[in-house]
Amino acid sequence: MSYTGPDFDPPPQRRSRRGPLTVGLAALVGGGLLGWGVYAATGGTDDKGPQAEGSPSAAPRTPSPAASSPAGGGASPSAGDEGSPASRTPSASAPAAAGPLKGKVVVIDPGHNPTNVEHTAEINRQVDVGTHRKECDTTGTSTNDGYAEAEFTLDVAHRMRAVLEKQGATVKLTQDGDRPFGPCVDERARIGNAAKADAVVSIHADGSGAGNRGFHVILPGSVNAGEADTRAIVAPSRELGERIAGNFVRVTGTAPSNYIGGGTGLVTRKDLGGLNLSTVPKVFIECGNMRDSKDAALLTSGAWRQKAAQGISEGIVSFLRG
Repeated sequence: MSYTGPDFDPPPQRRSRRGPLTVGLAALVGGGLLGWGVYAATGGTDDKGPQAEGSPSAAPRTPSPAASSPAGGGASPSAGDEGSPASRTPSASAPAAAGPLKGKVVVIDPGHNPTNVEHTAEINRQVDVGTHRKECDTTGTSTNDGYAEAEFTLDVAHRMRAVLEKQGATVKLTQDGDRPFGPCVDERARIGNAAKADAVVSIHADGSGAGNRGFHVILPGSVNAGEADTRAIVAPSRELGERIAGNFVRVTGTAPSNYIGGGTGLVTRKDLGGLNLSTVPKVFIECGNMRDSKDAALLTSGAWRQKAAQGISEGIVSFLRG
């Protein structure tokens, strides 16, 4: 699929893990989280579009089987595997514990919904995201062996909630597998806004081509159109994203994307409703590429998902504690 228009930048060439990636890793791990070069890229997946950001050969985001299907890498994808909290719990946070994040509100947005596939008419409805109109939501992607992105995102969200509540935060989820579809991308943004969240993170996994590996954090670009005005949140969202990226590398040992972001693990976009309509600091994270067998082996591992949740959460804690 091709994209045209002033907001689309051609995807960067795939880069060797030496050179720019080595520099990016050094910046991430060494704590140089401010002042990175951010590569703008638009057009892509989920509240993202039909193809992976910047990828010339992304797999289509097709309806995915439930997480009970066998998963790539031989690891069980079940939400009940190593280190996992219960699979289905209320979306409202438990009473906040005493801790350094007491009084802070964090909204976790698990991308997609496991039952979106049963509601294609509803999720294909167009909604206004300020700069344009786009689908309410999509089904998300899956591994080649059928582990759905929507199941992955819920599992990581549950693990993050457990970590952050222990730090004293009040945690809200935009959905917890407790609604038939969605919510739509505009409603996801409104949930964070209404909660007056101190930080919002949308959890995803990419559906790019085999050989494309690694994570990237998507930052909001400066948008002022229609209902969208991100100008006040661009700077704090960037800081949130940088801190998440640095901690994600440190805790998981996963390298930044080798196919987008120039080795920094950071990408800026202006086409995502979940970012465009947010009035509070917010980022997306693509935790890996479900269509690459090596990344899929990580994404389907409960032990790795626990590390991913810990890394993202520690980035949020670092941001909120300043």
